[in-house]
Amino acid sequence: MNIAVYGRPFNDEAVIPFIQEVFDSLSSHMVQVFVHHQLFDYLRDKIDTNAFNVLQEKEPIRGLIDAFITLGGDGTLLDMVSVIGDSGVPVIGINFGRLGFLASVNKSDIAAAIQAVVYGQYTLDGRGLLKVESELNILGLHNFALNDITIHKRDDSAMITTNMFIDGEFLNSYWGDGIIIATATGSTAYSLSCGGPIIFPHANSIVITPVAPHNLNVRPIILPDTTLLSFEVESRSSNYILSCDSRTEVINKLMRFKVQKAPFELNLIRLNNESYLSTLRNKLMWGLDARNY
Repeated sequence: MNIAVYGRPFNDEAVIPFIQEVFDSLSSHMVQVFVHHQLFDYLRDKIDTNAFNVLQEKEPIRGLIDAFITLGGDGTLLDMVSVIGDSGVPVIGINFGRLGFLASVNKSDIAAAIQAVVYGQYTLDGRGLLKVESELNILGLHNFALNDITIHKRDDSAMITTNMFIDGEFLNSYWGDGIIIATATGSTAYSLSCGGPIIFPHANSIVITPVAPHNLNVRPIILPDTTLLSFEVESRSSNYILSCDSRTEVINKLMRFKVQKAPFELNLIRLNNESYLSTLRNKLMWGLDARNY
């Protein structure tokens, strides 16, 4: 079995013992370990990396890697989306961050989680993605998002007007800081902080959530994920941001964007002791009320 490990460089070296535990656990199960080149470079002088293979940039992973493990928080797992692409390779996240909604394995459960992955004691949770297209192919081949696609003004610019069309028919003009087009998975992320609803992962829906709208009668709207969305942005400064999860581009001209469901899914590894409802309660404190305890 070939397992690849991905992570960003860490500012806090207190996580090094936990990283060592990950590799010790993998070695104890006699699996082939591939370390993404970015993480390998960071770990080179911190732990013994001689027994590991280096996963180079743009190296094909379909047929080579059986599962990915990410070390970090939810942002690290979102970074992995562009690495995994449409390969179908499943991924599980070990949480070294704060929330850990997607990267759901706690540091105290590393050994048990790795054993479950090696012996197939899990289910695959397929999550839909969104893709964005424009005439200039702004984001290249990495134009898809697990959480959300956002159109947002620059920090130093005035409000923007985003004209939105559903299957070619005009819906509304959003006047404010921008809009969030979120998947069901992303409904618990940026969209939620801007007043959007929680959508169950397999509800086959997307949500459009305005960011600081100046027209106060505008509210989030839930749409089928089969919808083709089109957007035109008007900005006095002709300067705004398009983002797919953590990947961003600054746009300096009038442009039309199309957003629709991506033709592939991301496979999250869910251990047998996990459920979406327990994650909602434990991570977002859903329904927590001191009067119940």
